[in-house]
Amino acid sequence: MEYFFGIDGGGTRTTAWLADESRRVVARAVAGPSNPLKVGFAACEREILRAARAVMRKAGATKGKIEAAVIGLAGVDRPPVHARVMKGIRKSIKAHHYLLTSDAAIALHAAIGNSPGIMVISGTGSIAYARDDKGNALRSGGWGTAFDDAGSGFDLGRRAIVAALRDYDGRGHPTILGAPICRALHLRDITQVILKPLTPQDIAALFPVVLKAAQRRDPVARHMLDVAAYELSELAFALIDRLRWKDRAFPVVCAGGIYSASPRIRRMFSMFVRNVAPRARVSLLRKQPVEGALAMARELTMKQISAG
Repeated sequence: MEYFFGIDGGGTRTTAWLADESRRVVARAVAGPSNPLKVGFAACEREILRAARAVMRKAGATKGKIEAAVIGLAGVDRPPVHARVMKGIRKSIKAHHYLLTSDAAIALHAAIGNSPGIMVISGTGSIAYARDDKGNALRSGGWGTAFDDAGSGFDLGRRAIVAALRDYDGRGHPTILGAPICRALHLRDITQVILKPLTPQDIAALFPVVLKAAQRRDPVARHMLDVAAYELSELAFALIDRLRWKDRAFPVVCAGGIYSASPRIRRMFSMFVRNVAPRARVSLLRKQPVEGALAMARELTMKQISAG
């Protein structure tokens, strides 16, 4: 039996699916975060290996032949990172053909196949990815928590902590964010947050606190969501401008937990994008990104057969 292997790896989890030659998904597995820029190369390789072993074990396919493996991984579209991660993947997954690309690329493929369009992802981090009419790829953002990830879960969680501290000092606008942040992080009061060794995932996990505060009409939390929507739209603006697509019709697909959880962010994001490109068709990704990885794995095999 021949198998096709797809992985979607991000800052929160790693999702692996295995499909057989009839395109039937025979097993699914989930492991921990595998963004190498957030968890390190060792953890990235470990979680990919965990996911690969789990999905093969569930399928009872430990002796099967993996024809092609496509891994969409946040943070790997930088050459030094790509080379190092690819080396680890070849050790973890034995396949005839490999493709290591960004998580945004597989999400865009899941949404629109090989058609031109733009994908904006907001989860633990954020990035935008586009493909033009000739199949060329462009990206915007995704430079990590230290320097970017605007509009992401991490960004919103960090802003929430800042707002709570400023409120505590009397420097900022009053907000209800402080108490739920303390409950989420098991703090006696918000001043203890500076002593807490928080990971980017810990900070991103505060996004539901912001969402609930906004639903309770907290003006600070609502403003944060609107700012996040605008900063995510700026990722799309940059690509629209470079592609010269302001006057054409094209899809803009939103993906990731922030878009899924917040209708307000989706609504504001769509409004901002359509102010710049009125004919843009903004939609939420309805498929899982890993489905794009599996489709790309099958296409990769067909290309190799044609080339041979």
